[in-house]
Amino acid sequence: MEELFQVGAITQTHGIKGEVKVFPLTDDVMRFKNMKNLLLDTGKDGYISLDVENMRTQKNLVILKFKGIDNINDIEKYKGCGLYVTKENRVSLKEDEYFIADLIGLKVYSDNDPDTVLGQITDVLQTGANDVYEITTEDGKSFLLPAIKECVLKVDVNDNRMDIHLLKGLLED
Repeated sequence: MEELFQVGAITQTHGIKGEVKVFPLTDDVMRFKNMKNLLLDTGKDGYISLDVENMRTQKNLVILKFKGIDNINDIEKYKGCGLYVTKENRVSLKEDEYFIADLIGLKVYSDNDPDTVLGQITDVLQTGANDVYEITTEDGKSFLLPAIKECVLKVDVNDNRMDIHLLKGLLED
């Protein structure tokens, strides 16, 4: 099966005409406006492909209406189920933007020794000002690297590689 990415979860129904409230798992709820097709994880029955008919926001939730589901009884059984997109159907990102799922596991190389793996990204912390990458070195130690242009020189998701510049003091004990 192709790689899937969770974008939200159905929290409850909304009204009687088949709409659902969705808790979004994305930093920008307006991305749902461009999502035409979602996969609903029904659990043991697998995934159901759903076409989005309508989308609107309500506070911190998204209200979705799917084509062909016009009754509360048709959707109520899916409360708590996750909504996913395929890699091909993810929203487009701007230059120098990356999905966290694509960054986790990238091999990290320092500009001081570009042929030797320094470590890999094990977590991405979202701080507000800029993201911070947790990098675990080959010997099991970890350090934090701010996701700023002075530190992150190049990201190549397809080659599973990130080239960085270590600011003074990052790896010193």
